[in-house]
Amino acid sequence: MTTSVSPTAPAAEPGTEPTFEELAGRVDRAVSALADLDPAARAAAEELRAALEAVHRAGLVQIVRRLKADEATRPALFELADEPVVRMLLSLHGIVREPPSVRAERALAGVRPQLASHGGNVLLDRVEGATAFVRLEGACNGCSMSSVTLRNLVESSLVEGVPEITTVEVLPNEPSPTLIPLDELRIGPDPATQGWSRAGSTAQFPVGAVHPVEVDTPGGRASLVVVNVDNGLAAFRNACAHEGLPLDDALLDVTAGTLTCPWHGFCFDAGSGECLSAPGAQLERLPMRVERDTVWVRAEP
Repeated sequence: MTTSVSPTAPAAEPGTEPTFEELAGRVDRAVSALADLDPAARAAAEELRAALEAVHRAGLVQIVRRLKADEATRPALFELADEPVVRMLLSLHGIVREPPSVRAERALAGVRPQLASHGGNVLLDRVEGATAFVRLEGACNGCSMSSVTLRNLVESSLVEGVPEITTVEVLPNEPSPTLIPLDELRIGPDPATQGWSRAGSTAQFPVGAVHPVEVDTPGGRASLVVVNVDNGLAAFRNACAHEGLPLDDALLDVTAGTLTCPWHGFCFDAGSGECLSAPGAQLERLPMRVERDTVWVRAEP
């Protein structure tokens, strides 16, 4: 016995486009309905789906190749790829993929709870070619049998989770960061007379949060965000390197040391501002100093 498949959601109003959520929900319902078909009907439906996807992929590949080859149309292609529905479509057909560093972070996030249960942690330093460079902390950083097991767990998660990565190199741990770099801790004339702007007291910037701040500068008001990861402060211009949109609601991952833009998901190193999603992009990090528990930044509007 076969079961007919019909959409349960109402069609979009004439002249309007369905939302990303509506389209994704329709796909999910159709896939679920396939399970209720008898084997022969299900096999026919799966073959029809596979054939249509093959046609769509072939057409999309041609479109992407043409747009990417022409310098005049390349910017339009990149803008389209940032649209959620377009990106989902290209991702489903394997035409675009996240950078290895982003997928490596996701793979490590899956093993961090197990590492933490043994008192350890892992930090991704970078991915170069086919090699991932990591730093191990706590119980992972040693020579005991348990630490070897945890190191193997990290390596297998990266090699299996990111096909481009074939080797994992463990870097020596760096000294624990102080509140801010030593060369930015100065005692001297009033910073306000030296071109610095007061951002607030250190107590206003607790660990694990993104803090939007407006500061007065000689040229007017400037908008910035201050982040605190493991008592290491960093200040950035409040504008994503992608489209300049504000970072007030950005997601700060203290464990991974990353800052993710709430608009299009671009991921940045929370210390340096380097973009992990699109190498070459960079948040504008502002000079910072602390004197007597007061945080000062040098910024212009």
